Amino acid sequence: MPKILRYLQQGWRGLVLLMVAMSLNAAPALADDLGPPVGTSAPALGTLPDQTGRPRMLADLTGRKGLVLVFFRSAGWCPYCQAQLIDLNTGVPEIEKRGYKIAALSYDQPAVTADFAAKRNIAFPFLSDPESKVIDRFDLRDPQYPPGSKAYGVPRPIIFILDPNGRIEAKLYEQTFKTRPPVGAVIAKIDEVMSSR
Repeated sequence: MPKILRYLQQGWRGLVLLMVAMSLNAAPALADDLGPPVGTSAPALGTLPDQTGRPRMLADLTGRKGLVLVFFRSAGWCPYCQAQLIDLNTGVPEIEKRGYKIAALSYDQPAVTADFAAKRNIAFPFLSDPESKVIDRFDLRDPQYPPGSKAYGVPRPIIFILDPNGRIEAKLYEQTFKTRPPVGAVIAKIDEVMSSR
């Protein structure tokens, strides 16, 4: 009888381990799974208008060491994005001291980001992708919003750190759109990237 109990206990342990493994596989996407992989070239941005309407390309956005490219939902209606953008703005001097520039991209029209940038004294460019073409090239469109929704076409929030040639060196992403990587984590990731070059 004790031998049968041992087999049953081992069977339960195996079942529990299998259930844990399955739940880990069902977890939300990690930054490594979201968008293009680290080590690949970022999809083409083409020419996008900034908040002033000026056409911008990747080459004129990038610093001598690279670019911090932030995808966010909306500066007009998303309070989590607004808080993130304000936080990132506090780190612009440190980011630029390291040879990087920062730019933020959403489906917002330039008038929306111009208003937000003016009110909050944001020191970096916002890129407008109202048809979500670049968002789709990066495979970041949030699938939970159907056509007709005000959020249709928004990207899932993520931060890419690109080298001067547009290669993805790192990504920062949280499991929920309500939480964003703080500017300190972005600066720490830049330092990590630079030390590994």
